[in-house]
Amino acid sequence: RKHRDPKKSSNTNRDNIYKEANTYVNNNPLAWVNTTIFDYKHQMLTGCLSLYTWTYADDIQSEEIFHPLGTIEPNPRKDGCAIVKLTFQCSSYENIQFPSMLAVLKYAEELHNGEVLSSDKLHENSKPISAMLSQYLRIDKVYEMHDQDRNALWSRRYEILAEAPEELSTLLHCVNWNERDEVAETWNLLQQWPTISVERSLELLDYAYPDPAVRSFAIRCLRFLRDEELLLYLLQLVQAMKHESYLDCDLVTFLLERALRNQRIGHYFFWHLRSEMQTLSMQTRFGLLLEGYLKGCKPHVPHLCKQLKVLDALKAGSLIAKKGSKEKGRKEMQDFLSSPSNSSIFQSIQNPLNPSFRCKGIQPEKCKVMDSKMRPLWIVLKNADQSCNDIYIIFKNGDDLRQDMLTLQMLRVMDQLWKNEGMDFRMNIYNCISMERRLGMIEVVLNAETIANIQKEKGMFSATSPFKKGSLFSWLKEYNRTEEEMNKAINEFTLSCAGYCVATYVLGVADRHSDNIMVKRNGQLFHIDFGHILGHFKEKFGVRRERVPFVLTHDFVYVISKGRNDRDSEEFLYFQNMCEKAFLVLRKHGCLILSLFSMMISTGLPELSSEKDLNYLKETLVLDYTEEKAREHFRSKFSEALVNSWKTSLNWASHNFSKNNKQ
Repeated sequence: RKHRDPKKSSNTNRDNIYKEANTYVNNNPLAWVNTTIFDYKHQMLTGCLSLYTWTYADDIQSEEIFHPLGTIEPNPRKDGCAIVKLTFQCSSYENIQFPSMLAVLKYAEELHNGEVLSSDKLHENSKPISAMLSQYLRIDKVYEMHDQDRNALWSRRYEILAEAPEELSTLLHCVNWNERDEVAETWNLLQQWPTISVERSLELLDYAYPDPAVRSFAIRCLRFLRDEELLLYLLQLVQAMKHESYLDCDLVTFLLERALRNQRIGHYFFWHLRSEMQTLSMQTRFGLLLEGYLKGCKPHVPHLCKQLKVLDALKAGSLIAKKGSKEKGRKEMQDFLSSPSNSSIFQSIQNPLNPSFRCKGIQPEKCKVMDSKMRPLWIVLKNADQSCNDIYIIFKNGDDLRQDMLTLQMLRVMDQLWKNEGMDFRMNIYNCISMERRLGMIEVVLNAETIANIQKEKGMFSATSPFKKGSLFSWLKEYNRTEEEMNKAINEFTLSCAGYCVATYVLGVADRHSDNIMVKRNGQLFHIDFGHILGHFKEKFGVRRERVPFVLTHDFVYVISKGRNDRDSEEFLYFQNMCEKAFLVLRKHGCLILSLFSMMISTGLPELSSEKDLNYLKETLVLDYTEEKAREHFRSKFSEALVNSWKTSLNWASHNFSKNNKQ
């Protein structure tokens, strides 16, 4: 049984909060439930409440006894769950109400007038405030802060306001949220606090900051976001709504307003909400949000209804394709999509992956069933714009695409961070959208081939082809015949390879075999299939298959060095320098990367279910190092990838051999 008070937050690391409780509690919990102590009208609950509980299989992947991040919604399956009866004793006061913002600010003013806090202001400490804050800047050390340091920083809060407003999150960890005077003073401070950067504002929407005034301040800062920036962080902002105690809050209002103002934002807002509608704990909250959006944006409703019909048709086609042999499934799926009743569904629809593109029909004869275990569909749609290529989509039924969607979004964030620093790594980040539980679409990148197929085409035997260093270079030369074209393709390859080397290293992207790395004919390299991230590397017979920080084979070096196997060439040294610069930029914005992943913990992804899963990011970003030490650290990882590239080739050869035996 757990109460969640939306008006209070804790300074203590939640791993320690329940340490004492766990000593006495049976280690086989039956169920859990959360509730707020004040209702949405800010009145304290009274009388007897019936709380419908969740089992630990319903909405939790953590081993903790309590589940503070769990929903405050009751279990809708009332006939099949345990009920906790909770009685709030009636007091002599009627209608105990949590004070409004105005009342709290008035109380804070009275404290100042009475000079109750004057001793804090006059507190003298010879140490500069920047030096005091430096040990807690951009690193996860605030949870280890001693009470003495907390009190010292709190006493100098006005200096932080004047000299280091970006470090608001550090100051908030110094507040004793059980002390009325300090909470009132904090709310008063937030009224005076200047707008802070987007990345530090996003941090305040994490579950670690439940105070409503803090979250309102974060939204005040985010109101300056341009639409394209908002789209970049929309995935996390939708998840952040799960941590709001009440639906009527600034975050919900902000997102609804922006979605109604821009139909492109509304499109992704709709699908992010709908993709979780099969999660029982989210049905009520996200259902109400969907209803609110659809009622407010009636012109968008017909377009979304058409997309839902397309989804149903593809789902039915996918089930047909899964029956019998692959060839039989393909024929029956094509016949199904060719029928007049089904083919008409695909006329005049927006592409769910990118609503900027419209489709005017489907081409069933070009559709096929792919080789993977879940038999995804290769779908070809006619582009309404006759001057553009047809639209190619992979429809997946049975695979959870949420992790792919998160990884691709983080790649976009990284790409934007680099571009803000004047570096374009020619990243080719395709679109991916989760539409229902284990159901979604992936954009097909045209004029591209996997490394495995390139090596197979250019090598005599596919099992040994990973060891042949010229296959990729020869393949690029086929499509870039002039010297100018080839130099441009090599430059595209060099930059994109640098970007993906650093990004996959920081994110801990695993399962990097030769079928999961592709190259476009223009030289752009890109990665696909992000089923394993944050260092969850595959093992075989207890041995880790991937033993390098990132993929940098001799075949790649050969292309970067313009057809020479020279690791001291000017071109390769340029590549290494770009990798180092890219890493240092990401490290500078490590706070943002950690915050965005932290906001996704409540999603329930198998490889991102608790704070422990963030440790990999902290290790790769080495935020507690100086810049020079971090550069040296990355150089050692770069050398490790280069020296051990033969292990990658061996792993790829094993993969090719295994794949050939299955065919």
